[in-house]
Amino acid sequence: MTGTIKAGLVGLGKIARDQHLPAIRKTNGIELVAVASRNAQGEGLNNYGALTDMLAGEPDLDAVILCQPPQVRYEAARQALLAGKHVFLEKPPGATVSEVEALIDIAERQGVTLYASWHSRYAAAVGLAKSWLASRSPKHVSIQWREDVRHWHPGQPWIWEAGGFGVFDPGINALSILTEIVSEPIALLSANLEVPANKQAPIGAELKMVAASGAPIEAVFDWRQTGPQTWDIAIETDGGSLLLSEGGNMLRLDGEVQVKAPDEEYPAMYRRFVRLIENKAIDVDIAPLRLVADAFLCGEHRTTAAFED
Repeated sequence: MTGTIKAGLVGLGKIARDQHLPAIRKTNGIELVAVASRNAQGEGLNNYGALTDMLAGEPDLDAVILCQPPQVRYEAARQALLAGKHVFLEKPPGATVSEVEALIDIAERQGVTLYASWHSRYAAAVGLAKSWLASRSPKHVSIQWREDVRHWHPGQPWIWEAGGFGVFDPGINALSILTEIVSEPIALLSANLEVPANKQAPIGAELKMVAASGAPIEAVFDWRQTGPQTWDIAIETDGGSLLLSEGGNMLRLDGEVQVKAPDEEYPAMYRRFVRLIENKAIDVDIAPLRLVADAFLCGEHRTTAAFED
């Protein structure tokens, strides 16, 4: 298409305000013109209470950005795609693998863009880590992804409900990096899921995985860490060691810092979205979501202490 993409955003919560709004303002070729939200309004934008109203009130809308909880995202994405709009999915792209596969089919038939935005893949050091690993064989992978849910997800009860992912909401970021930089299939072997007595989704998880070459992969996700946060992926290879930290924005090779850069993930994703729309292309990788689904499918659920946030 030619000209500036006119976009509408659904779900004006914390992630939309913190990341999406400033990233869109930084991105050439796309303009946010409308917001659909039950509880908030965007300053200087056309505001609607629901996606249906936004689609009816904005006939010239080109794209829809979906930032609401994953439990309700499928119906919204389906509605937008069937209306002929290009769709940007905040991560995770859906509550289930089958939902996302159905959306891919709809987008293909409609001839529009569908983009599953794994923001951590756009962290500053991920590309270099992928290039470095391309000529080496992993021997062991260890992931430590620990953060404070009270800081990052205040007042969001949906995240503890069925389909809300719990600690896998941040944990899937680690898995998105893992499946990007390790260029071979990864199988999940087992999982232990700690579920608070008063919640439906886990607060902690331990995963055992293996790469197709046989390299063991261990991951620990925990939502109870206070103070400094930990987002590390350490990989031992046949040709040295790699440590991705700060969520993928710092890279050490054999202990030496190679990259340390600020977070610019969301602007990079919006530049990608603009390019995809120009080509009416689809970019939806379900590998991280499949690993999470497998963890829920085969994981041992252990009840832990009630948690109040």
